[in-house]
Amino acid sequence: MMSTQILVVDDDPQLQKLMRVGLGSYGYEIILANNGESAITLAARKQPNLFILDINLGHRPDGVDVCKTIREWTTAPVIMLSANGDKQSVLSALAVGADDYVTKPFDMEILVARIKAVMRRSSLEASSISSGEIRVHDLVIDLVNRRVTLKGEIIHFTPIEYKVLTLLATNPGKVLTFNKLLMEIKGASSERPKQQHFVRVYINTIRKKLKDDSANRISPLYIFNEPGIGYRFTDIEASE
Repeated sequence: MMSTQILVVDDDPQLQKLMRVGLGSYGYEIILANNGESAITLAARKQPNLFILDINLGHRPDGVDVCKTIREWTTAPVIMLSANGDKQSVLSALAVGADDYVTKPFDMEILVARIKAVMRRSSLEASSISSGEIRVHDLVIDLVNRRVTLKGEIIHFTPIEYKVLTLLATNPGKVLTFNKLLMEIKGASSERPKQQHFVRVYINTIRKKLKDDSANRISPLYIFNEPGIGYRFTDIEASE
């Protein structure tokens, strides 16, 4: 069985060494690049299974530029590395096609868990949609008949609530930004907090109908907050 090949792009030699040794110990084959130009060249030549891109590479093309470029020809998962508090760069990366992000400094076990999650998701998305049904715990979403049941009981959603729920559920484990969800709700994006409030209202309503809110659970089972960024649906396989 071939090992998963990961292209790691970071301009910090110490972090490169950490990645090569740390991820290598989990059986991953690591390719290293220290700038955006070499990253794009290696991406085209090596066609890795997954990318880990530092957002800030010191100069252009940076991690966001690299992500945007490789998305023109590959659907391989992309995990961004961001500095603590660099919310705007994370939003920019997610907007151009990144699948997830990890904030520095990070624990290697956390990064490996994210790698496994995005790799699972890349195969699960296609299989879930092709089967026409998503099953998570007691929740069943019938994509063909547009029907949602919880413990066998039909749950009624408005058309917009259903769109938001299915968008989240067909991207299990993936962070969906406020803007992405707002496009589903209003057909337009916005950075304004007042507009993002609409997203929170719909998410709260969906959670209540799924009994996934604070009145029913200590912590969510299906929909999780990503503070200041958006929301993510539970990783389907990890929840089973």
